[in-house]
Amino acid sequence: MKNAKLRFPNAVTSAITPLNICGLSGRMLSLKGPKATGEMLFIYGHHASLERYFGIAEDLSQYTTVTMPDLPGFGGMDSFHSINEEVTIDAFADYLAAFIKYRYKKQPFSIAAMSLGFAFVTRMLQKYPDIAKQVTMVISIVGFSHYEDFSFSKTRTFMYKTSTAFFKQKVPAVLFRTIALNSFVIRYAYKHTKNARTKFATVSKKDIERTIQMEILLWQSNEVRTYMATAQMFFSLDLTKKQLHIPLHHISVGEADQYFNETIVEQHLRCIYSDCSLYRAQSTAHAPTVIADAKEASAMIPKELRKVLSSLGKS
Repeated sequence: MKNAKLRFPNAVTSAITPLNICGLSGRMLSLKGPKATGEMLFIYGHHASLERYFGIAEDLSQYTTVTMPDLPGFGGMDSFHSINEEVTIDAFADYLAAFIKYRYKKQPFSIAAMSLGFAFVTRMLQKYPDIAKQVTMVISIVGFSHYEDFSFSKTRTFMYKTSTAFFKQKVPAVLFRTIALNSFVIRYAYKHTKNARTKFATVSKKDIERTIQMEILLWQSNEVRTYMATAQMFFSLDLTKKQLHIPLHHISVGEADQYFNETIVEQHLRCIYSDCSLYRAQSTAHAPTVIADAKEASAMIPKELRKVLSSLGKS
């Protein structure tokens, strides 16, 4: 994140270290948990960075040691394009497998994943059964696994499919980054568009400027081609063909989720995970605000699931 104007607390910056893996340069966040409580890998979703999801990671670290790596093309990390590789779900699965082998070796660990990050994790577990044997449980935080999980209208779906297909190409992506993602345009959009006003409905007036600054950082540190290619995955994804025998704890936000049909999401998850426990978060949106701290982000983790997390590391 070059030329960043938004300052982050020392607790955030001191927990982040460089990450160089698979020919890609990025960063990794590590938060030490209580002694002898195991390890957890946290994978963020779309339009994300280590800073955006520090709040959830910090909340989870009261139960276990949490490690969160950047994803290629997100958070300022090099994209797959930099190593001449296409942006596919299998490419993300391979990247996660490489990181796990580097970070955990043969050690048991749990996984928590947010939204699109959960799809990457699920594909990785399906593709790498040896790694799946190491995983003690998976936590899905508003995760999805199938294109039919989305509750978009046909018109909105068509608009997203065509626009992402266009802007994932090299030249259109450069134009989009140059014209649409300069700070002035982003700031104007978040102050005047209907979607932005809805998004800021739960943000206090004193936090609006910080939120806009974070949105600028997110848009400018996420590579356009990767952003568009992963968004296009939404409309063709189907991970229901292979079952996993790993305990899944799925968190939804019910009708507060502006993206997914809760019932259909759960049906598809049960096609994949043989042991599926469901929870409802006390959240008013699909995800915490982009500047949420641990206290604010804690609404995403239900009390019932906290009881499960409290048992980590106990025999």
